Amino acid sequence: TKMTNKIFLAAAAVSALALGGCQNMGMDDGMANTASAGASSTVMVGGAAMYPTRNIIENAVNSNVHTTLVAAVKAAGLVDTLSGPGPFTVFAPTNSAFDALPAGTVDTLLMPANKAKLQKVLTYHVVPGRITAADIMSKIRAGGGVATYTTVAGEPLTFRMQGNAVVAT
Repeated sequence: TKMTNKIFLAAAAVSALALGGCQNMGMDDGMANTASAGASSTVMVGGAAMYPTRNIIENAVNSNVHTTLVAAVKAAGLVDTLSGPGPFTVFAPTNSAFDALPAGTVDTLLMPANKAKLQKVLTYHVVPGRITAADIMSKIRAGGGVATYTTVAGEPLTFRMQGNAVVAT
């Protein structure tokens, strides 16, 4: 359901990882980062360096705040997709976002019988293209306070300002 898809974004800090590398992106509590093939700097996410020469999966596996996400991507069979050509921007739920879900939710989603549902939840967090914080802010200003992108899952992902922070719903 949409609530299941969106709960990860609302639950806790979300990092944005995109194909090919990283640069800082000022969202949420400062922990969000975006990456792109054109980025030339290495940044730290979850205590691990995110290298501009690596893809999303190659970087995410080194982040200690994305271990649940990596396990979910593997269980959903999305490793090849997210390692392939992009660009993609992944609004990557941190472990604390998964931990904030009701007890048993993650275990249930990781069951082989729920692979399609897990794929839908995860692809809700992926937007085609390279999206930066500046892109989101510009679109929020142009959109009267709202910026909406269509995810790979075909669902809208909406950003708004909440105080000085950008939040996704």
